[in-house]
Amino acid sequence: MRFRLTPRETSFYDMFAASADNIVTGSKLLMELLGADPSARAEIAERMRAAEHAGDDATHAIFHQLNSSFITPFDREDIYTLAGSLDDIMDFMEEAVDLVVLYQIDQLPKGVEQQIEVLHRAAELTAEAMPNLRTMDNLTEYWIEVNRLENQADQIHRKLLAHLFNGKYDAIEVLKLKQIVDVLEEAADAFEHVANTVETIAVKES
Repeated sequence: MRFRLTPRETSFYDMFAASADNIVTGSKLLMELLGADPSARAEIAERMRAAEHAGDDATHAIFHQLNSSFITPFDREDIYTLAGSLDDIMDFMEEAVDLVVLYQIDQLPKGVEQQIEVLHRAAELTAEAMPNLRTMDNLTEYWIEVNRLENQADQIHRKLLAHLFNGKYDAIEVLKLKQIVDVLEEAADAFEHVANTVETIAVKES
């Protein structure tokens, strides 16, 4: 760890932790969507929208703090990238839920539950990792595991696409379902971007 002679703004750590905790809330709403009756999905989408707005507020708070802080705990560019990637995760999860409601999907294809389980696990790991930015301890296993989960998400996504294009769905339904599974895959990619940014920060601070 580099020795510093000047004090650093430490509120970023709490704000990153709050943003990651909000993502766990979003992943739980995704899981709730899976078992919900179609008539209950609109209400879940409303709660997800509220969580996404909370995520936006957390991101704006980080950017405001960044713009008003002379000394930051690590590179400004990395703070900006980390905050933006966390925000992307919530955006993608909210979009997936919204599409399910807007497209009036009766039944999601088998395999989507695996996508969501991966996202939920990645959310838990991310929330556990954010407080460790204070000390940069115990982060290696985090980014290794999130990268493994992203690879798993890739495999699930490919299998889902193969299933959608097997001829059992009509063309319009394929387009709707493909957009949903693609957005969930983008959420998995965003988790990897967060993990990669954390790794970059840890390497710079070591």
